[in-house]
Amino acid sequence: MKKSFLAFCLLASAILLIAGCSKNEDDSKGMGSLETIEGEWNGFISIPNQPLPIIVTFTKENGKISIPAQGLHDFPLTSVKLNETELFFDMTIPGQQLAFDGTVEQEKIEGTFTQQGQSFSFELTKGSLEEEPDTGEAVQVQLKDGMMSGLLEIPKGDGPYPLMVIIAGSGPTDRNGNSPLLPGKNNSLKMLAEQLAEEGIASIRYDKRGIGENESLGGNEEDLRFDNFIDDAAAWVQFAKNDNRFAKVGIIGHSEGSLIGMVAAEKTDADAFVSIAGVGRPIDEVLMEQLERQLPVNLLKESDDILVKLKQGERVDKVSSELQSVFRPSVQPYLISWLEYDAAKEIQKIKAPVLIINGTRDLQVPVKDAELLHDAKKDAELVLIQNMNHVFKEAPEDQEGNMATYMNPDLPLAKGLIDAITSFLK
Repeated sequence: MKKSFLAFCLLASAILLIAGCSKNEDDSKGMGSLETIEGEWNGFISIPNQPLPIIVTFTKENGKISIPAQGLHDFPLTSVKLNETELFFDMTIPGQQLAFDGTVEQEKIEGTFTQQGQSFSFELTKGSLEEEPDTGEAVQVQLKDGMMSGLLEIPKGDGPYPLMVIIAGSGPTDRNGNSPLLPGKNNSLKMLAEQLAEEGIASIRYDKRGIGENESLGGNEEDLRFDNFIDDAAAWVQFAKNDNRFAKVGIIGHSEGSLIGMVAAEKTDADAFVSIAGVGRPIDEVLMEQLERQLPVNLLKESDDILVKLKQGERVDKVSSELQSVFRPSVQPYLISWLEYDAAKEIQKIKAPVLIINGTRDLQVPVKDAELLHDAKKDAELVLIQNMNHVFKEAPEDQEGNMATYMNPDLPLAKGLIDAITSFLK
């Protein structure tokens, strides 16, 4: 449940420099033909807590690299050297070198990425990522500032059907549960919608404003507020209530979408609310807990001081460069508006039946948050799905194996998730 992506800070300063550099071709060339690896390779650098997606394209003599999360596209590699199965390639920016040293084995490249004395593993798989077409009916709802697009999944057979509005989590997560900040796809929300339809439950899911089909609704970052997302969700609930194909209308909120959904459910008098991996504490507490795993003491102290000011509704002009990805001035108004809400208080306001779900192997939102929500609303139903992680997949106990499921759309949803939701709604 990360609003920010601090794991990318290792490369952030480097990429900012790259963005301002000329993209003139370097005189250095790779040694020998690269014909055996020619083409596009997709993968990631295993930075702790948040893999960094990369795309590398090799030609017969050299190559280029893209890092979408950092806004870097087709930056020329300085050199590419292939000796049978041993592969080395690098990129040079002012003052430092970023190097990849790996081994080619059939359609996969694995090795070590090094920058400024720090090393992380990386992995690439040959072939471009193919977009899988979505099924469902395209729908639109009129908002105050424009038209928002969504996708309606309708069960087979005669209606009316119950319908759930599905709200995605934080960051640039799309209606299918995927993010450009992660290599590959998990399709968690897409699979959820499709399997609910098989159980006779309709759903609407949508790209949040500023993302995908609704990118144009994003506007300026400094103008965005948490309430914008609440109003969007409420508009979809009202849209469904005005359609006689649907008997009852509820909300499923995932991660940050849980808090959005709580407020929208109370606001629209929704018929049911399902929280999946929703936090049970104020977001400043959650954010500090996440930062503790990533920051040195001085930056942690600065983060705490900033959050105290933001919670008081005050902006902070001076922010260390290492914390810009989290607390840059343009995002502070959004954080201030988010901090006004406390999930434990909001869930108490919901009059409709409530189901709280959490996975026992969720790396972002632990079981204790689900228990805090349940403590706040005793009449809610609490279901813990064994071995389920943050993207609804069954995951191993180790972090690396858990994170690997975030990039595998072929994995099914965790056993018990659909049964818990359908049993609750029916």
